[in-house]
Amino acid sequence: MARFDLTDCEWELIQPLLPNKPRGVARVDDRRVLNGIFWVLRTGSPWRDLPERYSPHTTIYNRFNRWAKAGVWVQVFETLSEKSPDSMQFIDSSIIRAHQHAASGKKGGEDHAIGRSRGGLSTKINAMVDHRGLPVAITLSPGQASDKVAVGDLLAAHPAPGTVVADRGYDARAILEMIAAHGGAGHIPTQRDRKVQRSVDPAIYRQRNLVERFFNKLKHFRKIATRYEKTARNYLAAVLLACSRLWVRFYESAS
Repeated sequence: MARFDLTDCEWELIQPLLPNKPRGVARVDDRRVLNGIFWVLRTGSPWRDLPERYSPHTTIYNRFNRWAKAGVWVQVFETLSEKSPDSMQFIDSSIIRAHQHAASGKKGGEDHAIGRSRGGLSTKINAMVDHRGLPVAITLSPGQASDKVAVGDLLAAHPAPGTVVADRGYDARAILEMIAAHGGAGHIPTQRDRKVQRSVDPAIYRQRNLVERFFNKLKHFRKIATRYEKTARNYLAAVLLACSRLWVRFYESAS
């Protein structure tokens, strides 16, 4: 087994979530294809540099791209993460620098979540993780976008958040009201320049490092740490696949 290949336990968790192929020409072995995709995600190598043991790189990329279009990778992530309890959630974001290849695609008026921030062209990954640091909701936004804009989409993806903890960058009455409308309770400190300061339990706020540790694990996948994909759809698919790998590793360790 190669270094980044799925273990037998991980494969048993993912296999039932993949589309069936009831008729027609048999497709290349799903496990071999997934192993090839994870090799690319972890190493950050171009698809054409994929080792031959995984099949031709065109086969691997075409499967990744086709299932990204079909929403398969989104469904895999949502199924793996749906068992997360609605007890405590942590929200934060991380700026990802976009490689020049990612910014060279045709625009066509479509929003591909690439913007210009202080470090140049970049994408922002917005994440909500649970009390174990495992992701339950992920969205993308342009690098210069405010963190506050993404909260609505994160809550829509995980609508029963329980206690929600975030830093001062998310301080807004509208966000607290939004969390309350979903049945949760916001624990977000106020900006220092506000006249009325809102306190947050230090023991709860210290646990916010869980989301920071999640981003650290996510960026072990070099294809995520730098954005190479031209479309937001394919980059989000790559991020969700990496998140799915974190989930199956958790399930494997807990079994």
